[in-house]
Amino acid sequence: MLFQSSIRKELARSFGATLVVLVTIVMTIVLIRTLGQASRGSISPQDVMLYMAYSGLGRLPTILTLALFIALVSTLTRMYRDSEMVVWFTSGQGLAGFLRPLFHFSWPVLMVISLMAIFVWPWTNQQTRDMQSRYEQRGDLDRITPGVFQESSSGNRVFFIDRELAGEKASNNVFIAATEKGKSSVTTAQSGRIESRGDAQFLMLSNGQRLENEIGKSALKISDFKEYGVKTGSSGLLGETPPEAKLMSSRALIKEPTRSNLGELGWRLGLALSAINLVVVALALSSVNPRGGRSSNMIFVVLAFVVYNNLVNLGQNWIFVGLIGFGPLLLLLHGGVLLLALAWLAKRHLNWRFGRTHRALAPVSPVQAGGRA
Repeated sequence: MLFQSSIRKELARSFGATLVVLVTIVMTIVLIRTLGQASRGSISPQDVMLYMAYSGLGRLPTILTLALFIALVSTLTRMYRDSEMVVWFTSGQGLAGFLRPLFHFSWPVLMVISLMAIFVWPWTNQQTRDMQSRYEQRGDLDRITPGVFQESSSGNRVFFIDRELAGEKASNNVFIAATEKGKSSVTTAQSGRIESRGDAQFLMLSNGQRLENEIGKSALKISDFKEYGVKTGSSGLLGETPPEAKLMSSRALIKEPTRSNLGELGWRLGLALSAINLVVVALALSSVNPRGGRSSNMIFVVLAFVVYNNLVNLGQNWIFVGLIGFGPLLLLLHGGVLLLALAWLAKRHLNWRFGRTHRALAPVSPVQAGGRA
């Protein structure tokens, strides 16, 4: 049908262009945040691109929802502005008749949004958390770059090595400055190697000297050694602490219906339900005065999206603190938005008028006409 095919083609062009712009903006923001985390030592600099990919993938449901919403509103607004809506209305198509082509175009996007919110979101969170945990739990010597002074994870030691021996966990000309237990020490050695004993990691130094003194005292203790061991870290196990709700699969959230888990599950389902509701909202709110500005209606529609999205986020916190239950939230928030959108759509489809007064319909008297003249 010409009616549906023409709308779907324009929606596809608008959706593609909007999605490219939004992805570019979001990935730029993610890049800045990721580089900041890498500079603070939260993630490995080598994993910046992979971390960005996981972060962008986790934000894709919101990006797709906003891109779809903007595409629908901009397409319908252009049709009003160019008087194409008048043509369709005079040919027998009512405003409610646009629901079918809109959902026919939107259902693949809505399916992707739902699947990503329910299944992909916790997986990307788990991957990024594992990357951070592995980097935070690396040994102090793993942080060291030859020729650079490097502080330990605890902040009480400074390491320096001249160069690493190729193919071995060893290095030449080792320097360690430490402050712990009320004592400060400086240890130098000609060489050092890494050894693992149980869960602990040791740096075994050979042929060196150690200077030690108590803080606030002038006494200095100097000792020479042929071999000296320094504990540099431990091989902690990942997953020892209970997982956060955003790291758990949707099935696990259902099996453990705590407030935190139900809040996270409500947020995931809320992304899918809000995307469906916004298709109806876009049709109900899309209208423009051809004589007015082009941006006023778009600003109002984007503001509606922001408010709705913030309510979804607030709903997660309300469930967590016990202000509302899981079921009532989904029913009141998303069901309420759907009913309001359908009511507004019915008003425009049936051309209802509210607030019409008799005075507006009363004929104008000659005296009044003369006074106005």
